[in-house]
Parts: sequence; structure tokens; C-alpha cells
Amino acid sequence: MLNGILVLVGITLMYSTPLVFGALSGVISERSGVVNIGVEGMMMVGAFTGGCASYFSGNPWLGFLAAGVAGGLIATLHALASVTFNADQTVSGVAINLLAPGLAIFFCRRFFDGAAMTPPYATLPKLFGDNAFAGTPWANLNVDVTVLLGLIATVILWFVLYKTKWGLRIRSVGEHPAAADTLGISVTRIRYGCVIVSGILAGLGGACVTLAIVSQFQQTSISGQGFIALAAVIFGQWKPQGAYGACLLFGLTQALAIVLGGGIVPVPSTILAMLPYAMTIIVLVLFVGKSVAPRADGVPYIKGSR
Repeated sequence: MLNGILVLVGITLMYSTPLVFGALSGVISERSGVVNIGVEGMMMVGAFTGGCASYFSGNPWLGFLAAGVAGGLIATLHALASVTFNADQTVSGVAINLLAPGLAIFFCRRFFDGAAMTPPYATLPKLFGDNAFAGTPWANLNVDVTVLLGLIATVILWFVLYKTKWGLRIRSVGEHPAAADTLGISVTRIRYGCVIVSGILAGLGGACVTLAIVSQFQQTSISGQGFIALAAVIFGQWKPQGAYGACLLFGLTQALAIVLGGGIVPVPSTILAMLPYAMTIIVLVLFVGKSVAPRADGVPYIKGSR
């Protein structure tokens, strides 16, 4: 009994971590008033870049950092379209979601002799070391170090948003950019910074998959994680702590799909694979009308407008 519970907890923490980084990505961007539908694509780019950097350098930490940089670079394109050119933010995000997988597979084939996946490489360490608690049920709680990093990132983002002047400026830009501009706050600078940080977090989320959960990149590495993360943003009321809790819920559904798929109950694998996405739809149906987004979320700011 204890072993089964610890297995479920360990898998939940492991699979919720990429969602946590993806959801934090959505929170910081949308708090500044920019909708980032491109989280999925940024996670894909981060997953590929992190895997490649780890493979060629032999250092997974270098891969983790490279994933964040790659996500930030892709996010700069979104900021350029959405903030500078006032393009439709949803269209820009969708374009990134279409562009990113193509780029990842193109470079994967270029770097690895036409293969659509990378060879195995070094991954990030476990939280307590590779052999901690070996032979005991508690070994299931020796999760990847990314679990702790996700929790730390959540606390930092909460502190920045609600306990610092910079966070107050971010929230003011997301609620009423014209008033913020009148007070001397640069709406463009705040939004650019938040979107780029959003991309960095999404890239790290992608790396949490390919540098912790699995040890190679392939086309299906992300497979909708970014969209589930966006649902967690809505469920969590655009708050870091709320998004974190929502990610744990979605991570639990993925854990249940894995545990039940081990033959405990006679449920078809296709049904179990649908479980996380079905939960996402249910959450959106129940909460999307009750959640209140930042007032200027998705609205391009034109200086002088009201």
C-alpha cells in the first residue's frame, strides 16, 4: 500500500514539473498583458536544444541552460510581433507552435544523420543522488532535481509579482497599460521582458522532459504539455501558486494513466492516454468562465489610446 502511494506521488511530481515551468511561462507573460499561446512550441525548442547540448557537451546542466536560452530567443519573435508590431497575439503564438516542431525536426535530422530522434545522453541528477534509498519504498520519492527547481521558480515568481516594485509594474501593465504609461512605466519594456522570461521558463520546461523524464529527444517529447500548462494558468487564476497546484492535479492524472496502464485494471491503453487531456477539457469547461484574466490580457497597447 505504502509503496503504491509513494510510486503515485513520485510520478506525479515528475510529470507535473514540465507543466509547472510551462504554466509559470504563461503566468508571467499574461500578467503583463501578452497572451502566449506559443508555450508548446517554446517547450519543443527547449526540449530539443537541451538534449542536443547535453549530447554534444556531455553536461546536462549546460543543456538545461541552453534550453532556457533557446526558449528566450523564440519568445523574442513573439514579443516582436505582439508588442512592436501589435500583431494578433493568438496568431503569433500559433505560428510559433507550427514553426518550432519543424525547426526541431529539421535540425535533428541535420545533426543526427537523418534520424528523427537524438541518441541517448546524460540527464540531470536525482534530488538525493542516484542510489539514495535504494531497495526501499522511499526510493520512489528520489525524484529528479527539476522538481525542486520548479518549486523554487514558483516561489521566486510569486515573490517578484506580489512583493516587489517590478511585480507591481508588471501587474499594472497587464491591468491598465495606459495608466501605467502615464506614470512613466515603459509598457513596451515590461512586456518585452516578461515575454522573453516566459520563453526562458517554457524552454526549461521542455528540458525537464528530455533531460529528466526521458534521455532523448523525439517528435512526441512534448505532445501537448504546453497546452495543458495553459489550462493550468486559467485554473490557477493567473497566479503562480494556483498554477502550481493545477499542475500537480494534471500531473496526478498522468501518473494515474501510467500506474493504471501497468495492468492493475483492465482499461485500454488508448483510454488511459486520453486521461490528462480529458481532464484539461473538463477543467476548462468548468472554470474558464469563472476565472478572471488580467484586464489588458491579449490587448495590444498603442501609445495614446485609452
